[in-house]
Amino acid sequence: MTAQGSNRRGYAILIIGILFFAFGFITWLNSTLIPFLKLVCELKTTTQAFFVTSAFYMAYFFLALPSARILRVTGYKRGMALGLAVMAIGSMLFIPASNDRSFPLFLTGLFIQASGLALLQTASNPYISILGPIESAAKRISIMGICNKVAGILSPLILGAIVLKDAEGIENNLKTATDAATKEQLLAELSQRIVTPYIVIAIALAALAVWIYFSALPEINEPEEAKTASAATGKTIGQFPHLWLGVLCLFLYVGVEVLAGDAIGPFGTSLGMSLQVTKNFTPMTLAAMLVGYIIGVFTIPKYLSQHAALKYSAILGVVLSIGILFSSGYLAIALIILMGLANALMWPAIFPLAIDGLGRFTAIASAFLIMAIVGGAVIPPLYAYLHEKAGFSTQAAFATCSFPAYLYILYYSIRGYKAGKA
Repeated sequence: MTAQGSNRRGYAILIIGILFFAFGFITWLNSTLIPFLKLVCELKTTTQAFFVTSAFYMAYFFLALPSARILRVTGYKRGMALGLAVMAIGSMLFIPASNDRSFPLFLTGLFIQASGLALLQTASNPYISILGPIESAAKRISIMGICNKVAGILSPLILGAIVLKDAEGIENNLKTATDAATKEQLLAELSQRIVTPYIVIAIALAALAVWIYFSALPEINEPEEAKTASAATGKTIGQFPHLWLGVLCLFLYVGVEVLAGDAIGPFGTSLGMSLQVTKNFTPMTLAAMLVGYIIGVFTIPKYLSQHAALKYSAILGVVLSIGILFSSGYLAIALIILMGLANALMWPAIFPLAIDGLGRFTAIASAFLIMAIVGGAVIPPLYAYLHEKAGFSTQAAFATCSFPAYLYILYYSIRGYKAGKA
């Protein structure tokens, strides 16, 4: 590769890294929004509060395929800028939602935010995969994951420090409020805490959209030999079983990743821990993921293949799920935090394994994989339902959701990714 080509690739990786930082910052705010909105909007159950994850991750299901069509028209760069602009609009909806303490309006803002993210993810994941050899795609995605999880560690800490400051005192004041007017005033003051952070987020996203639009980010295409190969076989996208097994794999992976990251707080609360303590659990989980990404950068593909990394990660997830079932208190919390380590290398491995050899179908296949992010809208609320409505202990509900998912991911890492290949 020439020095100029290397510089262009480095510049592209820098820009995509900044975008992955933005993904992480916005996505992992949900862990703080769940307890915050439960208080502000006076939600009765944790199951209702988990509509935050449902509204957010459901957008990926509905917007991924339209995003692929949009990208064919706009190209990667303008599509990314458009996605950031849509996210900024969703962030601004938090202002009227806060003024009215309207849970449906908060959910609408989250859905619009995630719609922009769906467009960004549909562009950026195949972009970073194709930007170099497919064999080292997991390494590049691991680098992106570091950017994502550093932001994910920071965002709940920053937002939590602002909106959940003196969380235990707030809960006590609301419980002891003697009249409706006093309670209403407390809730109104608490609700206003969210306004300034989301104004800042909207401005930052809009500025980033302008920068991306006018940047020198290069457009890329799938390798010509890959296009020719897939065209010569006469295959359709439905004839790549490793892709469709990968879509299910990604659905389950995102579900357990969001479960470990966003449900750990309510999990701790159900065990009697205070909100002041549990608000710090998500950053700990993401810190464990960060360690996993760093391991991936240094080991893939030099010492560890993508499918081997996925296999060992899935085995760790299975073991941790069993451990959570038979543990309690801070030991159970520690095991969930370690799930961050188990989850770290799954996305970097699953995505390139699923799109390997698809050639001209890569863009549409990426859209289907992005649709699978809807797993984050399904599995965490299922956990809350099993605990609150079906009578499962919080440990049993958690293990019921995570154990089968990790077993399937293990299957994909051993046989599924090879399905249909010669």
